[in-house]
Amino acid sequence: MRNLAQRLEEAPIEGTTGIGHTRWATHGRPSEGNAHPHANAHVAVVHNGIVENFHELRQELEADGAVFETETDTEAIVHLITQELKRQASPSAATAAALKRLDGAFALAVLFAGRHDMMIGARRGSPMAVGYGDGEMYVGSDSLALAPLTNRITYLEEGDWVELTAEGATIHDASDEIVERAIKQTSGSGAMIGKGDYRHFMQKEIHEQPAVIGDTLHAFLNPLRREVTLPELPFDLGRLPRVTITACGTA
Repeated sequence: MRNLAQRLEEAPIEGTTGIGHTRWATHGRPSEGNAHPHANAHVAVVHNGIVENFHELRQELEADGAVFETETDTEAIVHLITQELKRQASPSAATAAALKRLDGAFALAVLFAGRHDMMIGARRGSPMAVGYGDGEMYVGSDSLALAPLTNRITYLEEGDWVELTAEGATIHDASDEIVERAIKQTSGSGAMIGKGDYRHFMQKEIHEQPAVIGDTLHAFLNPLRREVTLPELPFDLGRLPRVTITACGTA
């Protein structure tokens, strides 16, 4: 993040519409070339999730003349949308058609060259929330990500995709029909997700571990009676031959 902040200081980005992502690509080595967003002259995309039929799509698109510059699955989405745009589809129709070609789980944010007035978001499997501001709109992975910006949130349902402008949102379901989704008032705030005095979130999470462990033990352990009370489980713990614990990242 410090490198990114320094880069932005050296080369500021101007504009009123933007997308960004804080993860490396699912496919390919962790490099700047494989990092989000992925773009060509027509479309820019950030993507949380995985395109499971990426290899088949890449072969098809390359046979049709598409030139891939990264090792990522996300770039296939860029070329799929571009393919539809070259067939004279509108940005919305091009995105809707591309979504139907994707297998897997994803949350997407898409920008289009020459259309600084709009953004498209879509979700399948991965969560996505739409935030309502005053003359501005947001899309993010969840309400916490949007908490510093707004507390008026709509959660997209499975298969939904949304057209965003500064004035509002038009939400479509998986069959491309326009639908209404409730706008909810959230209680989240930017302070809940701030780094505090720590240099970065990983450092903050490491230092929070004693408190997290204490809270977990407090929820299930009664030190006076020396009893552990677990929630109701669909199996008998005493009959399990082995327990395997896995985690990802700072989890």
